[in-house]
Amino acid sequence: MSLNRIISAIVAIALALGMIILGGWYFSIGIGILIFLAQIEYFRLVRAKGIEPAGKTTMVVSQLLLISATITPNITDAMFCLGGTIICFYLLFQPKMATIADISSSILGLFYCGYLPTYWVRLRVSLPDSVAMSNLPLDGYWPTSWLDLRTFPSALILTFLVMACIWAADIGAYTMGKSFGRTKLSAISPKKTVEGAIFGVMGSLIVAELGAWYFSFPAWQLSGIILGSLIGVTSLLGDLTESMMKRDAGVKDSGHLIPGHGGILDRTDSYVFTAPLVYYFVTLLLPLMS
Repeated sequence: MSLNRIISAIVAIALALGMIILGGWYFSIGIGILIFLAQIEYFRLVRAKGIEPAGKTTMVVSQLLLISATITPNITDAMFCLGGTIICFYLLFQPKMATIADISSSILGLFYCGYLPTYWVRLRVSLPDSVAMSNLPLDGYWPTSWLDLRTFPSALILTFLVMACIWAADIGAYTMGKSFGRTKLSAISPKKTVEGAIFGVMGSLIVAELGAWYFSFPAWQLSGIILGSLIGVTSLLGDLTESMMKRDAGVKDSGHLIPGHGGILDRTDSYVFTAPLVYYFVTLLLPLMS
């Protein structure tokens, strides 16, 4: 790995860990910046196909969704519907008649880069004990002791565990796929292999099982398997989805913001579809397993 790639990875990890630990508005603002940068890259890919989406309107609506997820998460889904309606109205009254591609790419930009990331905020910021255990301004949190992770807010524990599963899936898929991969997984991403995908899901499963045991999840053996499987599969699907968009746009990387790593979308594609499923696993399924 090049020095630039190593340095940028260290900086990115430090920033990510900082915003995850702090939570509150610190986390929301960090996610908001990522959404803004990711949408710039997304709309650049879209315009490379000759499509004219409602880029600025979609970016504004996406930030409003993020604010809603932080303050009143219960109405965020309704806000998404309202935001899609606003985008369609905007495109209807443009001097140039909008096409189906203009409308659909705008709505996808709202869904993929705006709405789905709000589930990370709901997971880290909006769970009940997140605000209750805050000890910093802006609903932030800083551990008073690092010796027992079980004293951390459950929202912080869950977010860390999900992140660890994604990292394990990425590392497992990359290292084992490179060493043992023989069977191509998809024409969308020629370097990905079936063997790498299997090891990636296994890596996520192992971390999820360990986390479920350590943090005493209800029926931890089963809940760990479900959580690890959800994260392993959806992180792979997120990666392939972004690869499909780049392939269609005819580019290798979504951007060049991160030296040696490409763009924001290139680094966050594994996270997009993961948070919603984990959030509903935690809020709907896990309580039933108690």
